Amino acid sequence: MLHISDLRNNKEQIISSLKIKNFDAENLVNSAIAKDDERKAIQQKSDDLLSQQNKIAKEIGVLYKTGKVEKANDLKQQSIKIKKESQEIISLQNKIEEELLSIIVQIPNVPHQSVVKGNSDQDNEILNEFGDKPNLIKDALPHWELAEKYNLIDFKLGNKITGSGFPVFKGKGAKLQRALISFFLDENINAGYEEYLPPSVVNTDSMFGTGALPDKEGQMYHITSDDLYLIPTAEVPVTNFYRDTIVKDFPIKCTAYTPCFRREAGSYGKDVRGLNRLHQFDKVEIVQIEHPENSYETLEIMVDHVSEILKKLELPFRIVRLCGGDLSFTSSLTYDFEVYSAAQDRWLEVSSVSNFESFQSNRLKLRFKDENGKSQLCHTLNGSAIALPRIYAALLENNQFDGGIKIPEILHTYTTFDSIT
Repeated sequence: MLHISDLRNNKEQIISSLKIKNFDAENLVNSAIAKDDERKAIQQKSDDLLSQQNKIAKEIGVLYKTGKVEKANDLKQQSIKIKKESQEIISLQNKIEEELLSIIVQIPNVPHQSVVKGNSDQDNEILNEFGDKPNLIKDALPHWELAEKYNLIDFKLGNKITGSGFPVFKGKGAKLQRALISFFLDENINAGYEEYLPPSVVNTDSMFGTGALPDKEGQMYHITSDDLYLIPTAEVPVTNFYRDTIVKDFPIKCTAYTPCFRREAGSYGKDVRGLNRLHQFDKVEIVQIEHPENSYETLEIMVDHVSEILKKLELPFRIVRLCGGDLSFTSSLTYDFEVYSAAQDRWLEVSSVSNFESFQSNRLKLRFKDENGKSQLCHTLNGSAIALPRIYAALLENNQFDGGIKIPEILHTYTTFDSIT
């Protein structure tokens, strides 16, 4: 959430920058400033009434002490009227502040200066590409057919017990999934991240704190009876660990494995077959809370960390800097990682690493004290390290041979097998 002082002080720059995200913020920014003017006027009136009350209270005390009871009682009645008016002003003030908040939360985060304007993934910038695309065997199969052939995933059973987008992993397929989770967590822990196992259900304040609400309300699974949400990513509970917190030491580095839930309404077609897009999937997340001066250096370190994980899995991948139209509501700068899926002959996104600057911190009231003892907003960053479904798909497709699937060497100690036959 942008701060009202930023909207005032950098109005034209913010409006211009948000056009890179294909977002016209002019009306919202002007409305926010006008509403804040209204709030300030009401605040001044409230302060004036409080000052009158304090002055009258002192006068009443003096009058009672000097025996001027009748005059004191008259002032007391005047004080009661002022108090009533003050309560009405406070009620109006609260209403205006709620209206101001409802306007500001509709304004996206401002993109970093390196972000280019664009409308879709076709306009994203490919920064680096690593590894060689595999030469597949004749009659190579896509992962959904490999999963059925080698009895790794039962999509039909998932559809039976829940619905489409909820696969059942089994046998060596389940063990491979567990191996990937453990490998990703170990890599993150070795890089200095502390492991957590958070709840998979959060309250509305948590969803609001990281920006999932109100922006992505239609994409979330909502338990209406308790007003709770199934998490779309571990970013939500983990970042909210530090809601209403004053940070004393930087950086804070967290990692967590969780199941993730997204409705993905309207998703259909060949591009979402098999593991390409699910309603429930597993993901290992990394989250950092940083000093503003260090956040972009930290972002590059996080990008390097995810790169090393993918190299160890021997998967061809590329790093993409998202254009404005592809950036999320909350992000200032995002790098996507895409692995090459040979049997599908397409690139699949498996990780996003983002800097949100102070956008989430302002919602979370996540602060630190500067050298002058003044509260400042922290910067928050997060990344997938890594989302499993498309990694799993690429591993099956890229490593298939006549009669089986080879397991990357780095996973052998986790799976206890080197191939699936």
